[in-house]
Amino acid sequence: MPQRRILVTSALIYANGPIHLGHLVESIQTDIWVRALKMRGHDVIYVCADDTHGTPVMLRAEREGIPVEEMLARFHQEHKRDLEGFAIGIDHYHTTHSPENRHFTELIYERLLAGGHITTRIVRQLYDPERGMFLPDRFVKGTCPRCGARDQNGDNCEVCGATYTPADLIDPVSVVSGATPVERESEHYFVKLGDFEPLLRAWVSTDRLQPEIVNKLDEWFAEQLRDWDISRDAPYFGFEIPGAPGKYFYVWFDAPIGYIASFEALRAARGLDFDAYWGPDSEAELYHFIGKDIPYFHCLFWPAMLHGAGFRMPTSVFVHGWLTVNGEKMSKSRGTFITGRAFLDHLDPEHLRYYYAARLGEALADIDLSFQDFVHRVNSDLVGKVVNIASRCAGFLERTFAGRLGPRLDRPELHARAAAEGETIAADFEGRGYNRAVRRIMAIADEANRYIDERKPWEIARDESRRDELQAVLTTGINLFRTLMVYLKPILPRTAWKAEQFLEVPPLEWADAGRPLFEHPIRHYQPLTRRVDEARIAQMIEASKDGPLEEKRASRIAEDPIGPTISYDEFAKLDLRVARVVEAAKVEGADKLLRLRLDVGGEERTVFAGIKSAYDPASLEGRLVVVVANLAPRKMRFGVSEGMVLAAAGGEAEVFLLQPDAGAEPGMRVR
Repeated sequence: MPQRRILVTSALIYANGPIHLGHLVESIQTDIWVRALKMRGHDVIYVCADDTHGTPVMLRAEREGIPVEEMLARFHQEHKRDLEGFAIGIDHYHTTHSPENRHFTELIYERLLAGGHITTRIVRQLYDPERGMFLPDRFVKGTCPRCGARDQNGDNCEVCGATYTPADLIDPVSVVSGATPVERESEHYFVKLGDFEPLLRAWVSTDRLQPEIVNKLDEWFAEQLRDWDISRDAPYFGFEIPGAPGKYFYVWFDAPIGYIASFEALRAARGLDFDAYWGPDSEAELYHFIGKDIPYFHCLFWPAMLHGAGFRMPTSVFVHGWLTVNGEKMSKSRGTFITGRAFLDHLDPEHLRYYYAARLGEALADIDLSFQDFVHRVNSDLVGKVVNIASRCAGFLERTFAGRLGPRLDRPELHARAAAEGETIAADFEGRGYNRAVRRIMAIADEANRYIDERKPWEIARDESRRDELQAVLTTGINLFRTLMVYLKPILPRTAWKAEQFLEVPPLEWADAGRPLFEHPIRHYQPLTRRVDEARIAQMIEASKDGPLEEKRASRIAEDPIGPTISYDEFAKLDLRVARVVEAAKVEGADKLLRLRLDVGGEERTVFAGIKSAYDPASLEGRLVVVVANLAPRKMRFGVSEGMVLAAAGGEAEVFLLQPDAGAEPGMRVR
């Protein structure tokens, strides 16, 4: 199979708030696709960025009383941290407020201008007389002029999908002040989108887009493509248009250019060939994953901008539906507007990755996160079926055969059938039919468990004369588990990593599904994942009801002032080291403690940490932490604690372990 060169993006995350479970539908969908293709041997790059410009960002920083750049830096770090928490393997996560993005924004504008695709004209625009500012689209709400839906944004209708200007709204209201906007004149800059209509019709008419999107684009073509307003008036946070003082590029002009900017930052670091990915003759593949609220921008404006400026157009744009929680739109009052951080604080992120995969298909359909179904799927599939195979076989292998697999399979045809599913499952992943892939994988798991139930290794083990038969049965079970972990690795990368450690094998590749292990040692089995604790879900929902977590934390920080200073010499006595959690377990009889077994760079330590209220032990295994390595051992009722892990605390259940960035290794000194 020839290696393909592929560049993938997911829609930029807006930089005026935390990542929530809706964002994660797309990030997880993209990451699974990228990981599956990488496992197939393809050269895949995944880039993304924070979307930083526009009035909402400007006004939020104003409310907080801090410079915009300070707020952007804070959210950028939070977004990166939370994406990494869900094992989203972005090769480079950038920002649109960057020199690279300014360069390409101005370059594309100048090329469109030179090509005659930019025009100016006077427009009558809504103006907030109380705030003294023109109102951007999303800061005007009113009734849709097309379908009559109320409380719609000023640029498009979420009910019928119509696009329009804020001046088209019926009964408009300023979101900023609540005042009734008035119309004022202003000169604006436009891209003549109609110049590209023949090109766009040809691009849309191929098999590159989902049928639902093609139908929607055909509706827009039938209405004729209008000139696209790409300018906004000061005050506005963004890039000023060259040669036009007081005029700024509309956020939707420079936001998709952030894909190019993020790639450029990565290109400079890795020495990649820019034209090989973005040049007009590029043979690479370019894919965008987006939500169903923004195809107009990605399937009309963006291809036109790229072609008009001499860049290549996308290979395809993949569009997903929206997320509901327990059958309803996410709601702060119900506690179902859940941030990624709140989920990470209470539940295993790989469980969400699995649940989304089980629900996501290639069709443009909304998905529902039903927590009742979530508990059932995770506990039944991952715990009851997949890791159950390893746990059922490993103990017998360790006790009877010193943890060594045998020279043959008891049922070679069973393993062959599982391996033969590999190409079909790979095609499901590439076609974004993750739900089909999961069904096929679980069918293999069902067959593997039936096989173990039928062969009853616990009975064979009673007969010393059947040792060879027992080893063959256990070898079959372990190899079926290994094949399952190959197929699940794009969905569960951290669980797969733990399985690789258990099996003592290099990182699993797709071809490993058909290559059984013989006469190979395995390690002592440690739980690879644990059942979902429904009490943790209830705690997460309750914690999400009282508003954004950062507001609660801010109030607690204000009540907990910084203490007296210490000297540098006192601080230098601390030996802070990176450690990896090898094993985490509850301490029987302790209300707050977890027992952590830590790898501190070739040395293992046992540390008792008072984080039981905030973390499920299974979610900690494999995670990096920071430990005070030279703290004197402390004898406790439950054992000896050989150090201390560092965490921030905002309340009884708000404990946040300090975690090094990706790339840190156990034993590294924290400086």
